[in-house]
Amino acid sequence: MRQFVFSIVMAVLILGLPQQARAQSGIEVTDAGMSVEFGQHVTFQARVESSVPITSATIVFGDDFDESPHRFPVELGENGEIAYRYDVVQNVLRPFTTITFWFDVTLSNGQTFRSQNYQEQYIDNRFVWQQQVDGMLRVHWYEGETAFGDALLDVSRRSLNAIDALIPAPADVPLEIYVYASTTDLQSALFLGGEVWQAGHANPKLGVVMLAVTPGPGQSIEMETLIPHELAHVILYRSVGDGYASLPAWLSEGIASLSELYPNPDYEQALTVASQNNSLLPISDLCDTFPLDASGAYLAYAESQSFVRFVRDLYGAPALLQLASAYADGLNCDEGVVRALGTSLASLETRWRESVLGQNVVGVFLRNMLPYLGLFVLLLLMPLIGFLQKRPTDEETK
Repeated sequence: MRQFVFSIVMAVLILGLPQQARAQSGIEVTDAGMSVEFGQHVTFQARVESSVPITSATIVFGDDFDESPHRFPVELGENGEIAYRYDVVQNVLRPFTTITFWFDVTLSNGQTFRSQNYQEQYIDNRFVWQQQVDGMLRVHWYEGETAFGDALLDVSRRSLNAIDALIPAPADVPLEIYVYASTTDLQSALFLGGEVWQAGHANPKLGVVMLAVTPGPGQSIEMETLIPHELAHVILYRSVGDGYASLPAWLSEGIASLSELYPNPDYEQALTVASQNNSLLPISDLCDTFPLDASGAYLAYAESQSFVRFVRDLYGAPALLQLASAYADGLNCDEGVVRALGTSLASLETRWRESVLGQNVVGVFLRNMLPYLGLFVLLLLMPLIGFLQKRPTDEETK
């Protein structure tokens, strides 16, 4: 919604401006650009030349998340130079967001002029990035040889295929994957961008994934775990739009975890222990967020992956998108299940606990055997009913 509002504001500004005095007034903007010191500041610069004196100039800019653009007055140098430094320490910008900017100028004769739009990406330029491209898929890394980039691209392709089996999405929009060589580097990038540190991070609206993979013997497992997990968040967002923010955590994280090419081998053990100890987290508690403590969060991921797999196996993969669409429409955690699957969240959880975790074995056995027990009783009763029907009455015996 914010991106939509920002686009509308931009359109209004374009269409609502007075007739711009471009070549007629002899105004020309050259050398426009943006320089970045990541995490510190962004500097906008240009040169404005005009045959009519300029009374004021303004830099106007916004990123993908701004509901309305920022406007700041700027001074012109002797030769028409413009330079404005924007402090991103106090005004955080998300890493790899695209910044759109232009310059508004007012002339002494009252005419106004707006330059063309310029776009630059707020890149983490602390590193020299290498790149591999395959259509709309682009992977970036700064440590490791070409073979490392080849491996990243291969895992990314396979990840998209795995995700497509769960959540289909358009393939004509760029996907950017930035791979840091250490969690320390990733942590610093996220911190400078105002994000909470994680092992991997997806910005679905931007179509950007950031993660840490250290080149070396363990790189395959890290790639096959992190890349599909984070890409799944982006694809899920593209499938349901801004309603993605309304999805329960168990659904979005469950789909992402289920997409991993290297499934976590310890999840099953964690579920078994929690089930035996009666310490499973109710699925309804995983609607808004996951526990903050490490052990609770780990169990939440394990449960979500298992629960989503159960739903897929029971109802088919299309049911996952039906669920996501229901939640994207604003339904609450239980209402979404009712609309998409025709049952309650509590009932669905009970079936999952019984079918997957083996809880309530006796009850499940009796419920499964009920049709057969009914048939067995019916087979016993039929001869008895026939006998009673054929038994002579008192009048017939006289």
